[in-house]
Amino acid sequence: MQNIIQRELTMNASIERTYEAIANPEHVTKWFPETLEGSYNTGEQPIFGFGEHGKTQICIIAAQPYNYFAYRWVPGANNFLGDVLTVPNTLVEFRITKLTDATCKVILTESGFADLPTELMEASFKQNSGGWDFMLGRLEKYIEAS
Repeated sequence: MQNIIQRELTMNASIERTYEAIANPEHVTKWFPETLEGSYNTGEQPIFGFGEHGKTQICIIAAQPYNYFAYRWVPGANNFLGDVLTVPNTLVEFRITKLTDATCKVILTESGFADLPTELMEASFKQNSGGWDFMLGRLEKYIEAS
């Protein structure tokens, strides 16, 4: 069983603009969840809303402008509401590295699939692997348009 999803993108934007697109609630809802309820700060557990796909609670683990943003969530649970840290979850990390003043590299890593219940491992990995391809494409389009 694979444990890690990793994607790497080169963004035509500064690290500051890219970080804001990921870590600022006003921007993240333009490309990732449709809605965000609650505080989007370290230690908080806001709720991402994905329309017909339900809602899922996350736990913000770290926010280090302008290089790192991370949260935990429950993959495969389209309607998980509760304390994320009390159930099997995965860690989603965004690492941003400056290349030039106008470009940066984003490395997305989601890890912890091997620690999920056996019946969720493979389906969650497959769903999120395709999901990140789609969502990171939306992130690129959002940053290019803004």
